[in-house]
Amino acid sequence: MLIAVASTDGEMVNEHFGRATRFWIFDISKSQHTLIMVRNVEPLSTGDKNHSFDPERMAKTWEAIKDCKRVYFTKIGDKPHLELEKSGITPFIFSDAISSIMV
Repeated sequence: MLIAVASTDGEMVNEHFGRATRFWIFDISKSQHTLIMVRNVEPLSTGDKNHSFDPERMAKTWEAIKDCKRVYFTKIGDKPHLELEKSGITPFIFSDAISSIMV
């Protein structure tokens, strides 16, 4: 199963979904985690706490992770969370080593 991980280092789930500049794509099974690739994205967040949800930015992020069944991150806004669910990707708030993610 392919998963996307918001991470700054490829070792830990340590990035907010909206601040992610890249998603690490792993193929995971019960016995192993294999890095497939790293996909760069434009962050959803503009840095302004009052910014509104931008469907165009979300579409670009979704394009980068659409082949994944799950996405892991430390935080996420309500609107992006709902958009992921609507698109069939299961969002997970998680803050630990990528190697500890289980199928």
